[in-house]
Amino acid sequence: RAEALAAKFTESDYDFKGLVHDICMSKTYQRSTQRNESNATDENNFAHQNVRRIKAETVLDVISEVTNTKDKFRGLPLGARAVQIADGSTSDYFLTTFGRATRETACSCEVKMEPTLSQALHLMNGDTVNNKIRQGGVIATLKGQGLEPPQIVEQLYIRCLCRRPTAEEQAALAPMFAEGSNVEQGFEDVFWALLNSREFLFNH
Repeated sequence: RAEALAAKFTESDYDFKGLVHDICMSKTYQRSTQRNESNATDENNFAHQNVRRIKAETVLDVISEVTNTKDKFRGLPLGARAVQIADGSTSDYFLTTFGRATRETACSCEVKMEPTLSQALHLMNGDTVNNKIRQGGVIATLKGQGLEPPQIVEQLYIRCLCRRPTAEEQAALAPMFAEGSNVEQGFEDVFWALLNSREFLFNH
């Protein structure tokens, strides 16, 4: 298959976008992470996809996207994406914690993809997620549209996970918005939990 891709890449006059398109549209690339009887123990033949954490730059970019906030990196305008950073020495605490490569070599082994305790603690207690939730105004915007709590929860799920909450998830969250509860805090907690979820942080 590698030979076929190489041949097509050459025939297309080195159309890089076309090469990426062909790879992304392949059955191998689109395989599910859920194993079946035929590939349960197969680790060598790309018979299934592997669950893996999203890279540092992409994690920060998607958090900024769903919270409607902008980042400022050295040498780039406000609102530039972390994936646009070309200088390996340009970083911040979040990117360093999540294993951004220093780009001292061309080896992809510089990128650290293993989940760590520091990453989990920063997402749960650090400034990045909490500040972005408050600064972006997503919850205020949804409330301003006159939506009911279950509808706002649904919009947060769609925004973060690209799916609606299940009936069980809605039922589990309902007490957070009962009469007498701190509804605003409830929305922030749901948003925070979604941004900390495995479903949000991992390709699966």
